[in-house]
Amino acid sequence: MKWFAMKIIFLLVLAMFVSYSLGEGAPRSATGWGIQNVMALFPQTTTRIAIVGDTGIGERAYAPGFSAVQKAMRDKTPDVLLHLGDFVYQPEPFPDSCPDRYIEEIKNTLVDPYPLRLFVAGDNDLPPKMSKPKASGCWDKIDPLDSGFDNVKHDAQPREFEGTRVIGNTLIGIINHYPWKDPTPWLKPRIEEAREKGLWVILAIHEPALTTAWYKDKRNTVLQQLNALKPDIVFAGNQHSYERFHPMSPVEEGMFKTVKSKSGKYQSGSGTIYIVSGGGGAKFKPFADMQNHEKRTAPKDVFDALAKRALMNHFITLDITQNILKGTVWQVCVQNNPHDKRNPRWKARKKFWDTITLECDGQPEGVTVYEEFEIHQ
Repeated sequence: MKWFAMKIIFLLVLAMFVSYSLGEGAPRSATGWGIQNVMALFPQTTTRIAIVGDTGIGERAYAPGFSAVQKAMRDKTPDVLLHLGDFVYQPEPFPDSCPDRYIEEIKNTLVDPYPLRLFVAGDNDLPPKMSKPKASGCWDKIDPLDSGFDNVKHDAQPREFEGTRVIGNTLIGIINHYPWKDPTPWLKPRIEEAREKGLWVILAIHEPALTTAWYKDKRNTVLQQLNALKPDIVFAGNQHSYERFHPMSPVEEGMFKTVKSKSGKYQSGSGTIYIVSGGGGAKFKPFADMQNHEKRTAPKDVFDALAKRALMNHFITLDITQNILKGTVWQVCVQNNPHDKRNPRWKARKKFWDTITLECDGQPEGVTVYEEFEIHQ
């Protein structure tokens, strides 16, 4: 009996070693009876990433929304926080400094609770200029608070505020949008190496390549360049809303195809999912079509690619294993206090608000699942 027990233990240890070796070394497209059955004997490692953008620190934001979002996000105990940019909203144009009170709030809410942090530089974080007079100029103080990038040696190197980090079974790439420059030379080799190791690929920028909120045609520039890299998901902020697009094929001559799914479940390789997540506490600006702003209303093919959109405080969690990437969008509704003069609406007195509702209007206070989506191997 003793020899039999030792034999069982040896076989279990051997199976664990084979599982780890094959799982780490095989490409994600690889399948085979041996890998699948050995992996099935043991639970897979799961990495949880929380994603949020455009948070409500500063006098021009909606502090109750930010407070509720950061508390709910912390309660999900993610391994990583991915912030999509625009941390602080100063009240006056051309601020000459970034008060330490803002940085202390960032440390308490967006740094200390999370083991790892990756931050995207938003245009509102950079120094103010004529085209962005109310930019906070806080980035020099914010940037050192994230966890940094992996030291990767290639001929082509990223610019300032750009880089990649491998966390668990995922490569996360951060791209600087200001000014935009095609990241392909430095990013493509890293993505190719990640794919060879069976990793998922997630990219993050601040300004969306695709949005129905305030449309700018980037299909032959940013959208085409990012799609050609074939990441699984591209996250962006900037627009104070939530949008998710169906997986999109590479752009060719301005055209693209999408793979639609009512259930929100997709097969890996179907295309790149674009997601805008800017509901961290900044005030909501209605979608251009809601404002009857024809010039900035997205064309029909962009609306056809849209899966979901909403004006709401929210954040996203990704639970990622080797074979499944599961996203959960958390809607965060705050208490409706009639005596609170603060308003989550941008230019709340504008007449277009008479016909526009927020997702939380009429909803009870609390955190609920707005939607889920999955990518399967």
